[in-house]
Amino acid sequence: MPDDETRTQTRTLTPATTVDDPTKTTPARTSPAPRTAPAADGASPWLLRLVVVGLVLTALNLRPAITSLGALLEEVRDGLHMSGSVAGVLTSVPPLCFAVFGIMAPRLARRFGPGAVVCAGMTAITAGLVIRPLVGGTAGFLAASALALMGIAVSNVLMPVIVKRWFPDRVGSMTGLYSMALALGTSLAAAVTVPMTSAMGGSWRLGLGVWAVLAAAAILPWIPLVRDRGGVPGKQAAQQPDAPALRITRSRTAWALACFFGLQATAAYITMGWMPQIFRDAGVSAGTAGVLLAVTMAMGVPLAFVIPRVATRMKNQGAIVVFLGSCGLLGYAGLYLAPAGGAWAWALLLGISNCSFPLALTMIGMRSRSGAGVVRLSAFAQSVGYLISIPGPLLIGVLYQHSGGWELPIALMAGLMVPQMAVGILAGRDRTIEDEC
Repeated sequence: MPDDETRTQTRTLTPATTVDDPTKTTPARTSPAPRTAPAADGASPWLLRLVVVGLVLTALNLRPAITSLGALLEEVRDGLHMSGSVAGVLTSVPPLCFAVFGIMAPRLARRFGPGAVVCAGMTAITAGLVIRPLVGGTAGFLAASALALMGIAVSNVLMPVIVKRWFPDRVGSMTGLYSMALALGTSLAAAVTVPMTSAMGGSWRLGLGVWAVLAAAAILPWIPLVRDRGGVPGKQAAQQPDAPALRITRSRTAWALACFFGLQATAAYITMGWMPQIFRDAGVSAGTAGVLLAVTMAMGVPLAFVIPRVATRMKNQGAIVVFLGSCGLLGYAGLYLAPAGGAWAWALLLGISNCSFPLALTMIGMRSRSGAGVVRLSAFAQSVGYLISIPGPLLIGVLYQHSGGWELPIALMAGLMVPQMAVGILAGRDRTIEDEC
């Protein structure tokens, strides 16, 4: 008996490009593939396992460069003599790099293959995390951070592409797996960075630099896949008969998904960059503030696996969007009224709300019928979305510095949740970009 996810993916991924020859399309299947069917025809089991290991290790490294900095932001500000506004710029660097470098990922993947690009991305993350603690000024710190974030950016875009290429009938479960690993890496960095820094003598430089070890481990699984180019979704997109007709900027669904991605990213990077400081200013200790951020990020570990599977079984994902947004509104209301008194509850609610990210990734895989469409939609939605998210963390820093408190910044965070729910409902409708382009 096929499971619900297989039935849903059969509906959303047809006609699909074949694994052996992406330039050809297969007709819509009349019956779903059984659960025992291989994820990708012609791929050896060890290679599939290697791809899974690569996905998990890569996902573990897509946020520690950011959340470890959030946990030590006050120490970094003091060590580099940053003002609140400059710190706001620092928290805006991730979405800026994701937007600028993420748009390059499809072209790089077509030329070199997604395995080679992700391998290079992990190398860039490792180098950036090694260099960042060694520099003595703000400019060098920003440049090293940008190098690591460049590697994260291209990997962000290519994760849905690799899932589509290797596991076309398991988009929900595989998206859930790497989303869960991403949330685990995020929460782990937030939870252990402060105590680990204290154990190493209190140097924030060592506390940030140690995460390069995890990034170096993520390079290894991709080395055997560096030469795999034949299955790149979209590599032969220009050769497909329907490729020239696909104008993604004409798709309302693509724009809605990009806006949803951008607004959820705004909330996520504000949370990762500023939530520990909100709690610390309310009287919570630095260690506890880091653990609270870890709790927020840790909520994504189980939910990032569950939500994509649930989403792929639904024709319309609007109900999930509204539920997650409502949790965010409640969390921000709590931060506004009693940040220290109900800190654990607010951290849990905001953690649930932040699971809009795996939902957005899942919808990217569901809103196109082909691999070529997924790679274009992934690059478009993530690049435009991260551009939208750039002003958020910076504006929060400016408002915090000039208002002298968190009331106005938190009110802005809550206000942004309303349009996020609106565009999320539009993005969750049961249609594909091919229907609109």
